[in-house]
Amino acid sequence: MRSIRATRYVTPLREGGSLPAIVEADDDGLYVLKFRGAGQGPLSLVAELVSGEIGRALGLPIPEIVLAEVDEALGRNEPDAEIRQLLLASTGLNLALDYLPGSVMFDPAAKPKVDPDIASQIVWFDAFVTNIDRTARNPNLLWWHKKLYLIDHGASLYFHHDWRDIERKSTAPFPMIKDHVLMPWATRLEEAGRELRPKLRRELFEKILVQVPELWLPPEKRADYLNYFMRRLENFHVSA
Repeated sequence: MRSIRATRYVTPLREGGSLPAIVEADDDGLYVLKFRGAGQGPLSLVAELVSGEIGRALGLPIPEIVLAEVDEALGRNEPDAEIRQLLLASTGLNLALDYLPGSVMFDPAAKPKVDPDIASQIVWFDAFVTNIDRTARNPNLLWWHKKLYLIDHGASLYFHHDWRDIERKSTAPFPMIKDHVLMPWATRLEEAGRELRPKLRRELFEKILVQVPELWLPPEKRADYLNYFMRRLENFHVSA
């Protein structure tokens, strides 16, 4: 996973509850920065990285995910007190996604034409990572160059906020998938499962988990995540 250093705070994205921001980096690229010091804390970044990389391994359209270093000087001259406090609380390692300029939010009310194969794959993936945040109220889907892109996975993997009864949670259905914004188009869920499931292997989960910085996830917890994913994969099924 690449690392970048944020060099300029461009603008906040106030529609996000954690106040993410567009920043410029030392590679001259623009990124959407997710802050470690936001209210959701490091576990949100863990979910963003792990779920996002699982989705990318499945071939789903997710912007590149990078580790982002934030220097204390970045917020020194910020006039907004809330943003300045957030930047100072996030000094060090954070997470960012490649910014998609000119993208627009998916609007189900516009009755867009969505390919049932990609819709089914996205629904299958979101059910696997227990993503509760892809609803009509908050789709977290962008149209960019006539293609859907998945963003914002910080609310997925909600099991890691409470590890009690984890074996049951790992094998339980995900009933909230019925509220998924793409469910009306997801008419090929069985086919999606047959295509995507073989791509998920122990080695893939291990490769992704080792990329999570120790600052966010102690090494001894990685085995717990791995066991969760393997149990879930063995028992997982989703249907409309």
